[in-house]
Amino acid sequence: MYISKPLAWAAFIRLSLAQFGITTSGNNFQVDTGGGLVYLVSKSTGDVVSLKYNNVEYQDSSKNTHINSGLGSSSVSGSLVNGYTKITIQSNNNPVTQYIISKSGDPTLYLATYITGEVDPGELRWIARLKKSILSTGVYQPAADIQGGSSIEGSDVYTVNGQTRSKYFSSDRFIEDNVHGVRGSNVGIWMIIPPQAYETSSGGPFMRDINNQGGDVQELYWYMNSGHVRTEPWRMGLKGPYAMRFTTGSTPSSSIDTSFFSSLSVNGYVADSGRGRVSGTVSGIPSGFEGVVHWYNSNNQYWIKSTGSFTSPYMKPGTYTMKLYKGELEVASTSVSVSAGGTTSQSIASTESNPSIVWRVGQFDGQPFELKNGDKFLRMHPSDSRMSSWGGTYTVGSSSANSFPMAVWKNIGGSAVVRFTLASNQLVQMTLRIGTTLSFAGGRPSVSINSWTGSVPPAPVKIDSRGVTRGAYRGYGESYTWTVPASAFVSGTNTLTIGVASGSDGADYLSPNFIFDAVELQGPSSGVVTSTTSRTTTTAPTTMLTTTTTSRTTTTTTTTTTTTSTGTTTPGGGGCTAPIWGQCGGIGYTGCTTCASGATCKYGNDYYSQCLA
Repeated sequence: MYISKPLAWAAFIRLSLAQFGITTSGNNFQVDTGGGLVYLVSKSTGDVVSLKYNNVEYQDSSKNTHINSGLGSSSVSGSLVNGYTKITIQSNNNPVTQYIISKSGDPTLYLATYITGEVDPGELRWIARLKKSILSTGVYQPAADIQGGSSIEGSDVYTVNGQTRSKYFSSDRFIEDNVHGVRGSNVGIWMIIPPQAYETSSGGPFMRDINNQGGDVQELYWYMNSGHVRTEPWRMGLKGPYAMRFTTGSTPSSSIDTSFFSSLSVNGYVADSGRGRVSGTVSGIPSGFEGVVHWYNSNNQYWIKSTGSFTSPYMKPGTYTMKLYKGELEVASTSVSVSAGGTTSQSIASTESNPSIVWRVGQFDGQPFELKNGDKFLRMHPSDSRMSSWGGTYTVGSSSANSFPMAVWKNIGGSAVVRFTLASNQLVQMTLRIGTTLSFAGGRPSVSINSWTGSVPPAPVKIDSRGVTRGAYRGYGESYTWTVPASAFVSGTNTLTIGVASGSDGADYLSPNFIFDAVELQGPSSGVVTSTTSRTTTTAPTTMLTTTTTSRTTTTTTTTTTTTSTGTTTPGGGGCTAPIWGQCGGIGYTGCTTCASGATCKYGNDYYSQCLA
């Protein structure tokens, strides 16, 4: 019997569309997306127990796909709602509701996770546990592939064939982590995380977390909250929508339309019509640096990259702190209110000071990437043989920034040394500034210049998490300054030695440590010596398949050490005289506020004003 091509094609379309839907299969709901993906969800736990794409099973048989290690006993319902399949999983023992949604012809699990409290063990993540044998290529392969390895730290850092590996080495900054996935022959399985999905996560735009671990099982993650270098409390509410998409290998777009969620009665979902935006202009970010605008309050967080005009993502109504970063260094802060359906105008300008410097190593941008091993530590442990030797000497005028270590430890690796030359007319009181991005076990700088030794600053705020050994560098960020007397310097070669001070201890790379942002000596350059380092990018090195931070400043003199975080700055006045290049104001500063003849007290930031000629 002859069947015309149009009729045959119409029959094919009807057959394809008929495949889409949700049915019951034993103790599971079965969803056929009509796009090549068929999956099963347990009606008792909400676990995904089967993931078949183009008739190939990708779900590992030993472990399921779910939130955390599974929500356990749950109330699970499934239905067809407004043309979409919707599975709702209400945990009986956790404050979690998980949604799994699909639409016709689309091989994607659209996901959303609603929480009303923190969950045990203090982490919230989606984990797809997949067959490693047919999905062999992980995120940043082989950085997180631990198969066949031996543990060397904390049961989560391994050595494999002489190289260090860890699931922590698969991370990316939230601001860039919109697509990551694992691949095999003619297949890719991808997490897609639109910017809005992060709005009730924690940590800000520069937070990083685990994306993948390849062991006997290929594990694909999206971390919503965790205790990994945690800098702010958890946010409650809806995380998402996000998605897990199947392809024949190509990387999918990070742009996905999830507006259909508005018709599906998903707890916590707010459509764009119920949101507002902020528009304005960024100014004051130097050429070659990335600008980032960050909005946050206790309920939500948003961000966007910009060094000029910007319009924010759609934001939930409320009042937000609005911060500007040069790279990852906070350089301005204000507040703004957002109303539903409106656009608020609010520009922001950098308030970063630009003091006269004798020299600078690195750049103050909140990142250590230009320093020694800064191009490696995201993807390997400090002990890895591929690392350059730690410690070392930087000679001003001849060395490059990558001669200076990005981190120092109390009990291994040696000190960081800077050698510099001063002319006789530069032998005056000056200010030494060291910026750090993250501290472990109370580690902070101990400094000496020639025979002069600076006072030890107070310990930074503790973050109860390993840092650099897990490829992390983003903490609260400290800025330490010392007033160095003229008598400390000599005409000719001078030597600055930086070590680690801490009342705590530890073995090797788990001894107290800190990560450098940059180091500078503020004073009269006289055209003799200038910085030899520069930054042309502030983005971490990437080879991918595809926080809220609080600035703290410590001011140290040879006799007193103070750490301040609140108050006001009013340069000028006072009953004594501060020398040229000396401090004359700042939050918590109690010294002289009148400058010596020929100098003016110049505002640098809320924590530091300086006498400049």
